[in-house]
Amino acid sequence: MDKLNFLTAGIPLRAGNKGYEAGFKILDEMNLDGLELEFVRGVRISDKSRDAVSAATKVITAHAPFYVNLNAREEDKLEASVQRIIETAEVANELGGFSITFHAGYYLEQDAELVYNNIKSKIKEITDTLAKGGNKIWIRPETTGKATQWGDLEEIIRLSKEFETVLPCVDFSHLHARYNGISNTYEFCAIFEKIGKELGQIALNNFHAHIAGIEYGAKGEKKHLNLEESDFNYKDLLKAFKTFDVKGAVVCESPNIEDDAKLLKDYYLSL
Repeated sequence: MDKLNFLTAGIPLRAGNKGYEAGFKILDEMNLDGLELEFVRGVRISDKSRDAVSAATKVITAHAPFYVNLNAREEDKLEASVQRIIETAEVANELGGFSITFHAGYYLEQDAELVYNNIKSKIKEITDTLAKGGNKIWIRPETTGKATQWGDLEEIIRLSKEFETVLPCVDFSHLHARYNGISNTYEFCAIFEKIGKELGQIALNNFHAHIAGIEYGAKGEKKHLNLEESDFNYKDLLKAFKTFDVKGAVVCESPNIEDDAKLLKDYYLSL
């Protein structure tokens, strides 16, 4: 990556039901840089959509289905979770994608070290399978918004050290909710400092982030909000991105995805 790119989480809403081709035209009109493929319930994409994504000169990331738990107790759920991540990586790689992300799992009231090792074992299975096929797309466990979900920043940095093709997807809104209000420049800068120190400059040059307004409570994330309707301090976050010269993909997950993505990009370029 040679710059910080601003993406929508899925096809821009203005496209309605007209699909990816119309969506990419809207991204061009709004001077946005790409989109994240949202495989919410399964890794399904039509031939027409594949052609549109392949032909687009945009940054592409992908989000694996939400039915993923690499710490599931049932073997069939574990196997299905692994397969969904592999399928997401295969499709994204075929379409020229930059990286994929997913919610890795839940603690299920188990010891955190046990859960870490369970998830690590499945990530090894995923990365080994992809490597055999020559697929080296970035695999990104996402920081999560509730204490019941595996994936705080420390855990994901630790996991990233174990594998060549694994780096974090830092969902800053989730961290804001998980810790009941990360919202100032110092704490944002501390995140970039930590990632740069522990994972190296490659992690800052190939960053994958999610940003949205967010509603939260004592148990963490409740729902996404538009940025201006939230207390999330996106301006200081973008200043921190600029300070650390971070490059990669920023995916906007606000309900008004393209408008807030445009808000983020315009403010970043004004700095």
